[in-house]
Amino acid sequence: MIENLQSKIARVSKILIEDMFQVKPGETVAITADLPSDRAIVDAFAAAASVAGGIPMIILVPRAEQESQAGMPYWPSEALTAALCKADVWIEANSMVLLYSDIWEIAMRDNKKLRYLIIGNSSIESLDRIFTGFDIQSLKQLLTKTREKVLACNTVKITSKNGTNVSYDIDLNYAFDIDDGDYSKPKFGTAPGFVNIVPKIGSMNGNIVFDFLQNGEQGSPLEFVMKHSEIVDVKGEKEAAEKFKIYLGSFNDPNMYKISHNMLGLNPKVTTLSGDVAEDERIWGGADFGFGHTSPMDMPPLGQVAKSHFDGVVTKVSVFLDDIQIFDNGVVCHPDLKPYTLNLLKN
Repeated sequence: MIENLQSKIARVSKILIEDMFQVKPGETVAITADLPSDRAIVDAFAAAASVAGGIPMIILVPRAEQESQAGMPYWPSEALTAALCKADVWIEANSMVLLYSDIWEIAMRDNKKLRYLIIGNSSIESLDRIFTGFDIQSLKQLLTKTREKVLACNTVKITSKNGTNVSYDIDLNYAFDIDDGDYSKPKFGTAPGFVNIVPKIGSMNGNIVFDFLQNGEQGSPLEFVMKHSEIVDVKGEKEAAEKFKIYLGSFNDPNMYKISHNMLGLNPKVTTLSGDVAEDERIWGGADFGFGHTSPMDMPPLGQVAKSHFDGVVTKVSVFLDDIQIFDNGVVCHPDLKPYTLNLLKN
């Protein structure tokens, strides 16, 4: 068991540093973590960076009580920002993430060479599923073709047998990102296997029934009623729904009720929910919905400033781009996309 775990850590670290980041001799590789982070994983990333000729820098900070901008009082923001503004690579392994905080926004804005990846406090089992066992170029082809079809439509509609039925318009001024596992150039990177869309402001309407909801009670599915891109009601088991309403209200921030982004999941190794949001967001044939803070990089020019950010996932979705269906109950069904899926799923 221990040998198997060590083998997975070594494999993930090598693939990330050598194949995905393509770290070069002399590059500074910053790895941020907090006290609950898995030091075995953090140390393995540092060791792999050294083997590749990079110069690792592990930065251990206190665990914040809340994520993103709400965590700023807990972190040494001035010193941490200064260090990250000089790094070539930043792997964020914090259990309470810096993502979307002022630290993150400034580093991403001012450090033009920065290649950033968030893994959070994911387990090695989850990281092994997310980052290994598929061909990067094949995934890039599928995601690129899917993104092209999204860019050509006006309205995205997502349904599911769990009761989800929601739609929104696109805005070509906003982000349409993909992550395929290539972090060799400056970018805001997350785990591979999705097409990310920032909906047009005020355009999302309908209902979303989550199979997994970050900060929600697992086993008690909740439904968001969306009107003009805002959560206007939370439905479900009474106690669970009330708890989530209290969670949302605790930020005292109206932007926490607003949609931030929608991701279409296409990681061929992620086929069941694990409870790890970094993995579940990318579930094959699913859809992720993020709420709260949106960076100006994704929603220019000002973004959607909020105190935090959270996500929820719907599995086995059907996706329609205008009147063209590309997913059917979790299966990629469009004839232009199916050949790429077959190549990925047989690996």
